[in-house]
Amino acid sequence: MAPTLFTSALVDTRDHHPELRRAVAGVVGAFGRKYFQDVVQRDEKPTELWAALAENGFLGVHIPVEDGGGGGGLADYNVVIEETAAQGCPLLSLVIGSITAPIITQHGSADMRRRWLPGIADGSLRMSFAITEPDAGTNTHRITTTAKPNGSGWLLNGTKYYTSGVDEADSILVVARSGEADASGRHRLSLFVVAADAPGITTQDIPCAVQAAEKQFTVFFDDVELGPDALIGTEGSGLRQVFAGLNPERVSAAAINNGIARFGIETAAAYAKDRVVWNEPIGSHQGVAHPLASAYIGVQQARLMTARAAELFDTGSEDAGEVANMAKFAAADSSLVALDQSIQTLGGNGLALEYGLADLWFVARLHKTAPVSREMILNFVAQHSLGLPKSY
Repeated sequence: MAPTLFTSALVDTRDHHPELRRAVAGVVGAFGRKYFQDVVQRDEKPTELWAALAENGFLGVHIPVEDGGGGGGLADYNVVIEETAAQGCPLLSLVIGSITAPIITQHGSADMRRRWLPGIADGSLRMSFAITEPDAGTNTHRITTTAKPNGSGWLLNGTKYYTSGVDEADSILVVARSGEADASGRHRLSLFVVAADAPGITTQDIPCAVQAAEKQFTVFFDDVELGPDALIGTEGSGLRQVFAGLNPERVSAAAINNGIARFGIETAAAYAKDRVVWNEPIGSHQGVAHPLASAYIGVQQARLMTARAAELFDTGSEDAGEVANMAKFAAADSSLVALDQSIQTLGGNGLALEYGLADLWFVARLHKTAPVSREMILNFVAQHSLGLPKSY
């Protein structure tokens, strides 16, 4: 594996991070970009890569030791996700793990933690996350999926949209309305862990341009019966509970884009050193070198902000939400600039699948829209960071 252009000292916040980064790079690099491209092209799953990540303990670095994980927190998980993507294997499933595991860790019962966290950590169990709905979008208060009391349990009805990886999941973490609306018209929300094969659940594939191993689905819940143990924490506290997963989700999305950007720039820099036109490597020309250097700076800024957001989350800081949102915003923009310039550096070869750049475009572009749009991040910053009046 060639030396990286992106020195770890700039962004690694803990003493063991350089070693963790090298370990992840070694494991994932043995598979590499071509492996990942072939899996996606065949419409299959990177099961060998997932198993290797699990075997080396990387899937559960952010899960407490007493629950079968590594006990390292989101800062460690950020390293794992970024380095995996930097080896040309952007795994969106890792982002899901950044949502579900913290929610269960912080708000799940002891039985729920024993049931799910060790399996998530060792890769033997998968959990999907269902919050988005066709007519609610970012406004979670408008979701129409309901969980109504049904004897000692609940009856779940509704539709979720753009739910990732349901075809691989053992369970689905569902956000649903429970109870009547308050005086402002807002409904209380609750979180439920639902078996993915429960009677009453059907799914429909959403064809997407994103070249990823994970598929997107519309999920229909029709009179799905849930036992009392399906509820996470306290009924009606779902909005507060879900934020245990949303800030890590933003950090993890940023980590994927930072990794993609690294892969692009490192590929382009190597090409620019080797490609000779008019007796000189093209990288000796400022018209090629300066745009790549500028993109590199932008990516390093996004990596610094992402690492900072992960540290703030792990320490329980109230500022974690602000920085996580800004990190996701910065990483989405900087990665697209970096990937575009990397493709441009290779000229026609930038569009050839052999070099593995062009088919990363929509994965990087995804995180300019999801898991929260850049417009909503700007709304958040304007209101909470700048103290401006709410605009919606």
